[in-house]
Amino acid sequence: MSAKYQRKTWREKLADDKGLPKIGKVEGKLRKTWGTGTMVIPAPREVDAMIRKIRKGRTATINDLRSALAKKHGVDICCPITTGIFAWIAAHAAAEDEAEGKKRITPWWRVLKSDGKLNPKYPGGVVEQATRLKAEGIEIEAGKGKKPPRVKDWENHLAKTFAVA
Repeated sequence: MSAKYQRKTWREKLADDKGLPKIGKVEGKLRKTWGTGTMVIPAPREVDAMIRKIRKGRTATINDLRSALAKKHGVDICCPITTGIFAWIAAHAAAEDEAEGKKRITPWWRVLKSDGKLNPKYPGGVVEQATRLKAEGIEIEAGKGKKPPRVKDWENHLAKTFAVA
């Protein structure tokens, strides 16, 4: 890496809103996958703020975050790709904060994949996520084959704030 270019920290990536959020119509090839209507591409800090609302001993799925963000912006859907990426960035920014000694960090371990599975891309992988969830009284089921572990009865642990009607 050259002296001119220095990689951004996760915290810097989280703070870079890139002109987001943006609202627009679902058009072109996206209609085939997501249907018609309006969509929001959230800002990274919005995703982080939603994760911070999840209380100890509760969880939310990426789809719960997407539903809450779509409702916040008054649109039909929230972009699944950027929401997942920004949750990943928020998790790594929280790990940076924790490494620097901060006590109040974004509780990234409370965010599950859409089917209650743990996310191997989060800091420390599924082992770290499982350890943190167990410390909050949440039971984990072992993964089967190549599938990652999941929260036992995950639907019963969802945060009320993110409950999908």
